[in-house]
Amino acid sequence: MADSPITLRLTIADPIPGVRYSLQKDDAPFEPVTAVEAPLSFDVPVRLSSDNRFLGPFVRREGPTRRFVYIRIGTSAGDHASPWSRRAKIDIHDVPPLLLNQAREGRTLEVVLPGRGKDGSPTC
Repeated sequence: MADSPITLRLTIADPIPGVRYSLQKDDAPFEPVTAVEAPLSFDVPVRLSSDNRFLGPFVRREGPTRRFVYIRIGTSAGDHASPWSRRAKIDIHDVPPLLLNQAREGRTLEVVLPGRGKDGSPTC
């Protein structure tokens, strides 16, 4: 069976206005955006192999099974004047098979993430 293209939607519920965010594609920021007073979403195109491994230029890996996507924040997203230089690691390797089957059928898988830590700075 061929790889299935699917979409993961990563939504930051309450990003900090004025802070730049981006996905990480390969090892660089991808299409950075500056947050406003509204949730911020990134649609991540990935491929899902027949054995449920996530593949593609947005997917990072550690070891044989761990897969994740980075959201870059501040200087990591290309804003060199930012006081923050962070990346949020979003694990995707443990998505349940039922949801993976729905994604193969064309549904977008979405997770909503907190945007601020207890100290008010961007969550990472």
